[in-house]
Amino acid sequence: MMRISMSLPKKLLAEFDEVLKDRGYQSRSKGIRDALSDYILRYPWMNEMEGNRVGVITVIYDHHFTGVMENLADIQHDCMEEINASMHIHMTHKYCMEVIVVNGNVTHIRELAERMMRLKGVEHVKLTSTANGESLDREPGLEHSHSHSHSHLIFFLKNFFFLFS
Repeated sequence: MMRISMSLPKKLLAEFDEVLKDRGYQSRSKGIRDALSDYILRYPWMNEMEGNRVGVITVIYDHHFTGVMENLADIQHDCMEEINASMHIHMTHKYCMEVIVVNGNVTHIRELAERMMRLKGVEHVKLTSTANGESLDREPGLEHSHSHSHSHLIFFLKNFFFLFS
């Protein structure tokens, strides 16, 4: 066994301690080991995905942090081919959320999410993805073909915002 030391914000440590208490942990070290093991197990799973995927990247960041909004915008402009839509949400006076709908090669989508994770001022990034629907089109009774290209999500969002504007 090896000892390490780490620095954590007080709020994060308090929240972690609360989770440990709720789950019945007797030791903070055991909780940290379990959390690290879970993180390590999820990483290969994300890297095993292949092909085209559709998904959502959720990014929470401190908009007061110098340059974070510009850096997020630059990354999104670099990846316009994979990004179908995005929405900006003001969570608190300090924090904002970007919800980014993506569609394309999972390798590019994963790189997009990881570039955002590395930015200073970004507090949380989560990528959720699933098959992009092409496999569903091959299932009997689930065909959805048209002679034109379109996005149901864009249509939905335009109508949603029309109703509430």
